Amino acid sequence: MSKPQTDETQTPALAPAGWPANQLPEITDPWERYRDADRAAGIEITPDFRRFSQRNDMFNRSRWDEAVRGAAAKEFFTSHHQPKPRKGDGFRARDFALRNASWALANEFAERGFKEGQAEGFLDPVAPHRPPAKTKAEPESPEKTAAEIKKIAKIFGAHIVGITDYDERWVYASRFDMKTHGDRPNELPEGLTSVIVLGHGMDYALIRSMPSALASAAVGNGYSSETRTAVLVSQYIRNLGYEAVASMNDTALAIPYAIKAGLGEYGRNQMVITPEFGPRVRFSKIFTDLPLAHDRPRPFGVTQFCAICERCADACPPKAIPHGPPSDVVHNRSSHIGVKKWTADCEKCFGYWTKLKTDCAICMRVCPYNKDFSRWPMRLARRLAGTRARKFMLWLDDKLGYGKRVAPKDWWADTP
Repeated sequence: MSKPQTDETQTPALAPAGWPANQLPEITDPWERYRDADRAAGIEITPDFRRFSQRNDMFNRSRWDEAVRGAAAKEFFTSHHQPKPRKGDGFRARDFALRNASWALANEFAERGFKEGQAEGFLDPVAPHRPPAKTKAEPESPEKTAAEIKKIAKIFGAHIVGITDYDERWVYASRFDMKTHGDRPNELPEGLTSVIVLGHGMDYALIRSMPSALASAAVGNGYSSETRTAVLVSQYIRNLGYEAVASMNDTALAIPYAIKAGLGEYGRNQMVITPEFGPRVRFSKIFTDLPLAHDRPRPFGVTQFCAICERCADACPPKAIPHGPPSDVVHNRSSHIGVKKWTADCEKCFGYWTKLKTDCAICMRVCPYNKDFSRWPMRLARRLAGTRARKFMLWLDDKLGYGKRVAPKDWWADTP
């Protein structure tokens, strides 16, 4: 295993191998080697950059931080196994029943380590079914192996797949221990070189009824689907004799890896906007030392479009999503320090979730990129959004009423 990654301020050694310790060059920018890749991905970090501690994730803070924990937060989590249905459309017994069923596979893996303070897929990687084979298979080439991995990942359920380099900046500085509420070392195998990012598109019809317990079934199904895919793909790699760490919300931040892997661009609503599904995607990742060719970022105009579109910020009930340009603002300890981007106030966001007793995701529903791209008019809208006609596309999108909530009862009524 590698050394525990617990120091948020640690910097990597940048000197060439073999330099005498007393002649090391002065390090003025510890992340200089990522500058070109960051520009291509639209990532901008500042000198204040610090790796993020998993303990400061909003969901984890609800377990230990008096600023956000309380009865409402506890009821939110309890509703996933002991819901209290109500009369509101989308919050009845069958809505919660569907939502909670959708989480069953993801929860099966997460809960098996609860007694040890672990939660696979949420706080910790999914434990391997079998260790790597003792004999390594010899890949024909990194390019061919990458193509094979993408094909296999899609056979196992992924909708989109990208591959990028192992970038330690986005690995959590430490893990959260659910039992002690303290930090634990974030240990990973030595020699990791690549991150395979797996994307699962969420159901368009369900997302259109956000916020509701019914619509949250799309989220739970995404988690359960990515659990299965990550487990199977990682085991395939281990069967070839290589390391493969299956990771969902745990271990590292998925968004920067997804962007670097060419799966989409970062949007004002804090989500990766993909060409295939817009913001309607769940991401998981596999850390590996299998030799793989890496993808490049694939910008298609999202940054420029979000600069003129503030629909998600306008629609956010607790006003958690920012207006204006990206910045390095730090709202609270759940904000990532030293990254210039659109940053939501997670405390406001989670507070609203606890009132609903389910996910909100209004920002996902109203996003002009949240469309069914199997239809040619929607593909045309996506194309216009990436051109100088983006203002016209946004105006037309508003006029046609896209992003409006569909009543959950109408989703049930459409059932054959």
